[in-house]
Amino acid sequence: MPTNALADVTASDSTLRRFLHGLPGVDAVGLEARAASLGTRSIKTTAKAYAIDLAISMIDLTTLEGADTPGKVRGLAAKAVRPDPTDRTTPHTAAVCVYPDMVATAKAALAGAGATDVKVASVATAFPAGRAALDVKLADTRDAVAAGADEIDMVIDRGAFLSGNYMKVYEEIRAVKEASGPARLKVIFETGELSTYDNIRRASWLGMLAGADFIKTSTGKVAVNATPANTLLMLEAVRDFRAQTGVQVGVKPAGGIRTTKDAIKFLVLVNETAGEDWLDDHWFRFGASSLLNDLLMQRQKLATGRYSGPDYVTVD
Repeated sequence: MPTNALADVTASDSTLRRFLHGLPGVDAVGLEARAASLGTRSIKTTAKAYAIDLAISMIDLTTLEGADTPGKVRGLAAKAVRPDPTDRTTPHTAAVCVYPDMVATAKAALAGAGATDVKVASVATAFPAGRAALDVKLADTRDAVAAGADEIDMVIDRGAFLSGNYMKVYEEIRAVKEASGPARLKVIFETGELSTYDNIRRASWLGMLAGADFIKTSTGKVAVNATPANTLLMLEAVRDFRAQTGVQVGVKPAGGIRTTKDAIKFLVLVNETAGEDWLDDHWFRFGASSLLNDLLMQRQKLATGRYSGPDYVTVD
């Protein structure tokens, strides 16, 4: 729901369009240069150890495959709770992210482990394409919440957005937000399909105006997913949105973030762009499946001075 500061922006299709197209244009060269510059920051020793643990705590450990089984989801939940069974000081991940039909399995596995702090996130709204009627998307969302999902990751109708039908996208997000009830809503833009940085900025503001708790780059199912530049742009958007409205919104880059080096680059982006208030799993997440293994290997290397063998981490 738009705050009082921006309530008139969504009064009609024309006012919404005027607002979104009135946002400052993105300097693509400057954006990419700043993202690249921040990515060269050197983080070592105790700061690196802190960053690794922080990154682990921000992961939405994800399996979104047609071949997912209850056994695989239970294994993923166990790994989320205790990423390194040999070291109990390793933090748990923020969440486990699964399809709606696997939410109950994940919820039961986490409850059995006494892991009340690990959330269950579920993709919904005909993920990843989003090509379904609104009533189907809402039913998908309600089913996931009824099964115990703490968070819903929805995809926007990119076709409607790219056609300039911003009000349709806005109203769909609002409807899914309502259907999500107590669950936090992450709105996925699929930035790799939005073509321009200007569109990513517009989508970010559109999602926040509609009530997103998080804005998320990607599904992880297309060629171009999270990049430092598109994540930097979204971090600028949440920073500016809070400055105007007082409402804080989270950011979730997803897809293609596989190494500790990559994760630390993104944490630097967060700190230098949005600020320390976002350096928390309540406001920043990594959508990842393979990232956790590399973080664990690097964590162990810092602790012992050597890398472990290939069987040190589980193969997801």
